[in-house]
Amino acid sequence: RRRARPRTRPGSETRRGRLSGAHPDDRDPQLLEGEMDRLVGERGWALPLRMRAVFARWPELVGGEVAEHCSPESFTDGTLVVRTDSTAWATQLKLLTPTIVRRLNEELGHGTVLVIEVLGPHLPTWKKGPRSVRDGRGPRDTYG
Repeated sequence: RRRARPRTRPGSETRRGRLSGAHPDDRDPQLLEGEMDRLVGERGWALPLRMRAVFARWPELVGGEVAEHCSPESFTDGTLVVRTDSTAWATQLKLLTPTIVRRLNEELGHGTVLVIEVLGPHLPTWKKGPRSVRDGRGPRDTYG
């Protein structure tokens, strides 16, 4: 005679015969935020994402008035290069550098920005022609 299979309650077994429980396991759905953080960490995307955040959120991070007169050009190894539209704003930005570095690191994570290199406006060159002086002092500030 064949013995009857022990009766189980409907829904107490999964398709593969493993019991399903009320406790979390690897087969449970995962939160998207946790999975995205894991993916970013595994792929080494954390630093590039923080760098792009500096460019994308520049007006929000430094304020509207400052952002009108300067913009980030590059960000490499913790050094943010910022170009200003006048030498006066370059001087002002150099004075604000410690405050801006602190603000950027508060928003983007400690140690993201280590140094801000401030560049003045792109200036035309007058180093052409027979009467130019090699290694001379160059043009003075005539752009505000």
